Amino acid sequence: MFSRRLFLWQLLVLLTACKTTESSKLEKLSIGVVSYGGGDQSIEQYSPLVQYLEAKLKMIIELEPAYNEIKALEQIKRRNWSLVFAPPGLAAIAIFEEQYSPIFPLEGVTNTRSLIVVREESPFKKLTDLKRKAIALGQPGSATGYYLPLYNLYGLTLTEVRIAPTPKTVLEWIDKKEVAAGALSLAEFERYRQDFPQTKYRVLHTNSVPPGAIIVGPTVELYQQERIRQVLASASPDAIAAVGYLPNTKVPDYKPLMEIIAKVRPIAERTKDKPAYLHK
Repeated sequence: MFSRRLFLWQLLVLLTACKTTESSKLEKLSIGVVSYGGGDQSIEQYSPLVQYLEAKLKMIIELEPAYNEIKALEQIKRRNWSLVFAPPGLAAIAIFEEQYSPIFPLEGVTNTRSLIVVREESPFKKLTDLKRKAIALGQPGSATGYYLPLYNLYGLTLTEVRIAPTPKTVLEWIDKKEVAAGALSLAEFERYRQDFPQTKYRVLHTNSVPPGAIIVGPTVELYQQERIRQVLASASPDAIAAVGYLPNTKVPDYKPLMEIIAKVRPIAERTKDKPAYLHK
């Protein structure tokens, strides 16, 4: 009887140890997205995919919307997000500096662009016309709203550079004539311009940008990364379309974009205390 009890006790200890080992594996997947304040809308948009991932991966899925790129970048640097639906600037930084790995590109392979826009009636015809004017940029971390426009504007002396918390704010400041021009992506421009029907905007300058990507964090083990990739690739067309990724398309090369970001950072640091002056 004693031997039998000892055997049962050892079996219980063994099962408990196995359960503890299993629980030490990734049981929760944190998905990061940039919402620009539309957290509820993001939750609704990603809900079908989240439910699908929970069912297939057998783990808790937490969607964590970040207000803007700077907040998202903080989460990436802390490695708090296992999976990120990252716009191009964040994707480049996360891949080259934080050891994230790209899985699939996001939609926008052919039409991801960085814009500098002005009011339609403004006299500005080229970037140099913005000399000694006030402009609005997006948050550090944004390729379309910050790094590329800052790179293009380098060499000009501006009266003011405002850092907008969201792309919508960029258009709002132009609408109120608080700035002469502002930078944001083509998709953001098309999305938010309808909120200002009384104002007509004009694109002053544009650059092509690689699309964003789904990236997976270095804290996720390789076999789990491959499992996530397979599950994402097998999602329903409706779930894929709702969040906008391309499972059958090659991830773009972010090296050229990262080179621009690296060139811009010293400029941003030198002008951080006096952001109005981007002269050489």
